Parts: sequence; C-alpha cells; structure tokens
Amino acid sequence: MTFGTFGSRMVLTILGVIALVIAVGTFQHPPVHSVQRGYRGTGMVELFNPAQLAALNAANPLPQLTQRPEPLGQTAGQAFQNVQVLKDVDVSEFMRLMTDMTTWVAPKQGCNYCHAEGQPLSADKLYTKIVARRMLQMVMHINGDWKNHVGEAGVTCYTCHRGQPVPVNIWFRNGGPPTAVGADGDRADQNWPIAAVDFASLPFDPFTPFLDQSDEVRVESSTALPNGDQQSIKQTEWTYSLMLHISQALGVNCTFCHETRSFRDWQQSTPQRVKAYYGIRMVRDLNANFLDGLANQLPSNRHGPLGDGPKINCATCHQGAYKPLFGVNMVKDYPELAGTAVSPTQGH
Repeated sequence: MTFGTFGSRMVLTILGVIALVIAVGTFQHPPVHSVQRGYRGTGMVELFNPAQLAALNAANPLPQLTQRPEPLGQTAGQAFQNVQVLKDVDVSEFMRLMTDMTTWVAPKQGCNYCHAEGQPLSADKLYTKIVARRMLQMVMHINGDWKNHVGEAGVTCYTCHRGQPVPVNIWFRNGGPPTAVGADGDRADQNWPIAAVDFASLPFDPFTPFLDQSDEVRVESSTALPNGDQQSIKQTEWTYSLMLHISQALGVNCTFCHETRSFRDWQQSTPQRVKAYYGIRMVRDLNANFLDGLANQLPSNRHGPLGDGPKINCATCHQGAYKPLFGVNMVKDYPELAGTAVSPTQGH
C-alpha cells in the first residue's frame, strides 16, 4: 500500500469519525426525560420527549374566552321561544354561550350551521340544531354526574370539537376487512393495523365491546394457575387493544395507571387507574344514552359503514394529552354548563 493510498484512507476515516461525532452530538435520543412514579426498581417510570411535548402543546390551544356580561334580569326562556335546555339562564349569559359555541364548533359556518337562514331562530329546521341541543344536555350530564372522572375542570363543547363541526377523533362500528381464508387463515379481527390502536396487530375494534357495550375488560388471573379464570388469550388481546388505545390517546405509558409487578392489583395501582375506571364507564354511558340515539337524526352521509352514528372514545377528549387541554378549567367561566345534572334519558 502506498503512502498516498494510506493517507487518503486516513483522511476519509477521520472525516467519518467527525461526521459520526457531529451526528451523535446533535441527535436527540428519546426518551429525553423520565419521571419516576413509584418505588425504585419497580419500573414505574414515565418517559417524555420534549420535542413531542412541544408539538402536543401546539396541538392543544385554548380558545379566546369572551368576557362574562352583566346580567339583564331576564331569562333565555322569557326572551326567546323554544329554548329547552338553558331556559333559566340569564339572557346575556345565554347569548354569550351561543356566540362562543359557534367559535368552538362551527367558526367558518357561523350561526347558520344550526339556525336555518331566513327562518326564525326558534325553528328546528336543521338536524344540527337538534344534535347541538342534545350535546348541551350531554355536557351538563358529564359535568354534573361524572365528576369522579372529569373533576372540577369538566368539559365544554370545545374539549372535543376544537373548532370543527365534527370532532376529529370519533369512531363507527367496523365490520373490518374481508376475512382472509387460505394460507393466512382467519384473521379473527386481528392483523389489520389501524391508527386507533397505534397500528398494532391486535383486534382493530375494541370500542364496540368495551366502550359501546359493557364487556368485561379485566382478564388477568390472581393466581399462577387458572382456578376458574376462563378468559382466553384472544380475549386478552382484545383488552390489550383497548389499553393500547388508552395509552396512545393520553400520551402515557402503561405505568400511568398500573404497577408493573401486578397489573391487576388495585392496591398497587396509581390513583389515575381509578380515573380511567370511571372514564371507561362514562364513555359507555355517553355512547349508549346520548350518541347512539342520535343516529336517526343524522343524514346518511354522517353514518358509518354499518349505518350507525358517530361515537366517542378516549381520544375524542384527550387528543394525546393526559388531561384534556392539560387540565385547564373552562367550565368555571361557563357555570351554566356545570350546574344542574341532566338525566341521560332527558330530551329523548
């Protein structure tokens, strides 16, 4: 080997090492931060990437709130016809809420999204007005009856809609792809990754059994041997699919709720598991008693492939944040949404 060849190789090696050092020095190794949530050695650690958190903050902006007006001493029911939900609210507060609801739900369409142009405001000509009335009842029901999940922060229309007439994260019953027969065998509702379950090869629709119906979520036995526990591996995979959705929807690890030594043990779990327990039941309540019943009010283009209406899951409110809008309390500025609890059957 000549010196010239050796020298050229040395130069290339040195340049390669320099490039590697620069790449390593500038590459952001996720996870960047970790938060210990339990005793050391138990694996109770949450991992956070600052770049991802910055993007998540940007994706959860707060709307500009209008100033609360002085009361006029007249209720909305006295001032307007056909007010069914907020008729006891002062008319000035009522008009403020209607204006802000337009910003939260239909900023481009404006008031005519619910109120037919050229018709009295009291007319129920558009299906969107009927749906909006039911959604107001649902918001009041959440804030009044589900404090064990939403706490004092509660929800408003903006929590889910974020300036869109239809929230981004909704779902319909899913018949799935055609069942594969032959070399691949029966897919058994698996191996067809979708975004809602983070593209895992798990059952693609955990929402129908767990968030619209009331199938049992818990599958882990309390003993090493079955001893009467009849949950199958397939059932476990359905549960894992739901858990993966919750983890993705809240932007957290499994350890946000569970102790890694015993996922089933409530005594070793975090307080957030109790919140999640009530959250699953709240979503079931809202889908069964509010959203499923609205399907017959919607035009066919708002139906899913199996003819059902849109429903909610954990991502509808959370949208990647461990608390919707990172726990900001908007309800304190709209007390009419947090007052009287509303029965799920009211308004049917």
